[in-house]
Amino acid sequence: MARVRRGQGELEGQVLGALREAGGPVTAAWVQERLGGDLAYTTVVTILTRLLAKDVVARERQGRSFLWTPTADVARLAALRMRRLLDGERDREAVLASFVTALPPGDEQVLRALLESAAPPRPSSRSASRPNHDGQDD
Repeated sequence: MARVRRGQGELEGQVLGALREAGGPVTAAWVQERLGGDLAYTTVVTILTRLLAKDVVARERQGRSFLWTPTADVARLAALRMRRLLDGERDREAVLASFVTALPPGDEQVLRALLESAAPPRPSSRSASRPNHDGQDD
């Protein structure tokens, strides 16, 4: 029987999803069992270690093994992947422009709202520095 190749980052998302469904810290063996299939224990540990390096999981030693806990959600993991891809390109502006122009209208509105809410507040005309009566700034 042929193995189905997972998409890039898909396994990380599945492992993180399993951790988030757990009621608390769990072992790599628990994650392996939860994901089922023919996934090797060493593969699960490798993925967990990669997620630890990305700061989306934490681990604590329990005896000879570790207990793993999620510190972020799958959305944060996807955002980290997007950021890594963007950081690998020379022309960031072209990549971002291409990304934005390919967004469906609903996603474009969400992105606009998020960008606006993340923007630093602009000084209002009342709080802008104005010269006082002697020509000096307030």
